Amino acid sequence: MPKQAANNGRTGAARRIVIYDTTLRDGAQGPAVSFSAADKLRIARTLDGLGFDYVEGGFPGSNPKDEELFAELATHPLKRARLAAFGATRRAGGTCADDANLQALARSEAPTWTLVGKSDTWQVSTVLQTTPNENLAMVRESVAHGVSLGHELIFDAEHFFDGFARDSEYAIEVCLEAARAGASWVVLCDTNGGSLPAEIRAGVQAVRRALGELNGAARVGIHCHNDCELAVANTLEGVAAGADMVQGTINGYGERCGNANLVSVVANLVLKLGLEALPSEALAHSTDLSRTVAEIANLALPLQQPFVGYGAFAHKGGQHVAAVLKHSDSYQHIDPGLVGNEPHVLVSELSGRGNILAKAREFGLKLDRDDPHTQWLVQHLKELEHRGYSYEAADASFEMLLRRLEPGYKAPWKVADFTTLVRKDGGSVHAEATVKVEVGGNVYHTAASGNGPVNALDAALRKALGPKFPGLRGVSLHDYKVRILDGGAGTAATTRVLIESGKGAKRWTTVGCSSNIIEASLAALLDSFEYAHHTRSSTKT
Repeated sequence: MPKQAANNGRTGAARRIVIYDTTLRDGAQGPAVSFSAADKLRIARTLDGLGFDYVEGGFPGSNPKDEELFAELATHPLKRARLAAFGATRRAGGTCADDANLQALARSEAPTWTLVGKSDTWQVSTVLQTTPNENLAMVRESVAHGVSLGHELIFDAEHFFDGFARDSEYAIEVCLEAARAGASWVVLCDTNGGSLPAEIRAGVQAVRRALGELNGAARVGIHCHNDCELAVANTLEGVAAGADMVQGTINGYGERCGNANLVSVVANLVLKLGLEALPSEALAHSTDLSRTVAEIANLALPLQQPFVGYGAFAHKGGQHVAAVLKHSDSYQHIDPGLVGNEPHVLVSELSGRGNILAKAREFGLKLDRDDPHTQWLVQHLKELEHRGYSYEAADASFEMLLRRLEPGYKAPWKVADFTTLVRKDGGSVHAEATVKVEVGGNVYHTAASGNGPVNALDAALRKALGPKFPGLRGVSLHDYKVRILDGGAGTAATTRVLIESGKGAKRWTTVGCSSNIIEASLAALLDSFEYAHHTRSSTKT
C-alpha cells in the first residue's frame, strides 16, 4: 500500500501552511487567460468556500474589472478568506501620501495589502534606476504607510533569489526593512523562475535566521514561477526550509510558464508531507476546483495534469490494467478519491482482455474473460485502432461498440442515405443537408440548413429523430475536434472526428473516422445520439 502521508518527523499537531491564492492577478497574466469581473467574483467565492486563507483580488487602479471586483467584495465580503489587494512600493523620489498606487490600495478597502518591492541590486539600479538606499526607504515607508492605515501588510520580495545569489546581504536587508516596518509576512519570490531547489532552501533558511534575530512577528512565505518546471518542487522545498505561506495559482496559470500550481502544492503538502493546508474537507474538492477554474478560464485542462487530470489515474497498458484489477494501488501513488478524481481504464491497440473487461464493467456489462468472443473483441478493437479510431477519449463510442456486439442488439434507427451541399450566394456561404432515416420500417426524409455541412447534418438528424425519440431533445454539441491522421495523403487523408455532447450536467464524447470528413462526423453524431437514447432508456428502466 503506497504511503499517503508522512508527519515529517514531527509529533503532536501537524504544522499548518497558509495558502495564498493569486489566480485573479498573477494567474490572469498568463497567455490566453482573460477573466471578466464576474469570472473573478465566481472564482473568489469558490476559493472562499473551500477555506483558502488569502484570495488576492487584483491590482486596484490598474483596470475597471479589478475596481468592480473590489467594490463588490467591499459590499459583500468573503466569509472565510482574507481579501488581499496587490500593489507596489512607492515610486522612487516620491512620497506615500502622493503615490497613486498606494491611494488605489486604500480605496479598495481590502483588509490586506500585498506590496511588491525589489530585493535585487541589479533590478534596483537597472529597472528602478535608483539607489539601494532609496529602494530600502521605498520598502520601509510603503509598508509603514499601510500599517498606519490599519491594514495587514504582506511584502513580496521580488527577484529575491536572483538578488540573494548576487548580493545576499542586500537581499536579506530588504526583507528586514519590511519586517521592521510592520510587515506580517515576507514572501520570497523566484520571479524569473530560474532557481533550483537547493537555492530556494538556502535563501529561505537565511531569511528565517535573520528574521529570528529581530524577534519580530514577521513570517516567511514562498512564491515560485515555473520557467524551469520546478515551481511546485521549489515551493515544497521552501516549506521544508521553513516557509509557512505558499503563494500560487489554480492550475499553475500565470505569466510565461506560469506559477506554482496550488492544486498540486496542497495535495503534496497534505498527502506527502503530512502537513495541514486548507480545511480537511477541501482536498476532496481538488478536481472540481481545478476543472471549474479551467472552465471559467475557457482553457482545456491537460489530460495528464497531476492529481486532477482525466489521465492522472488512467491505465492503458494491458499489464498495468491486469495489475490494477488485482489491487488498485499497484500503479497508483494515492487513492484518486482523496483529491476527488477517479481511475480510468483506457482502451487502445495496447489493450488486453483486462482492459476490455474493466471497461465493460464500468458500463454495467458482463463479459467472460475466457469467452472466444472477448478475445475476438480485443482483436477487433485493434483493427479499428489501425484504421484510425481512438477510444481513449471517446468512452461513449466504446460503450456503443460493446453494446452493438451483444446478442440481440437492435439499432433504434438506421441512416439509409444523406446528402450535404455547400454553396456561396453573393457574399454568404450556406450549407444544407438531407437525410433518410429508417425507424421501425418507416423512412423519414428531412432537410435542414446550417452554418456548415456538419451543423446542417446535425440539424437534419434531429428533425428526423426528434419526434420519435424525445430523449434526444436537449442534447447539445459542446466541442468538435478534427485530426488529420496521415497528412502526407493531403486532402485524401484519413480524418478522425471527436464530438463532445451533453445534456444538463452530463457530458460524453464520441468518435468517427473516415477519409471523408462528413462521413466521420456523421458516425460520431450517430454514436452521440444513440448513447443519449440508450442512457435515457437505461435510466427509465
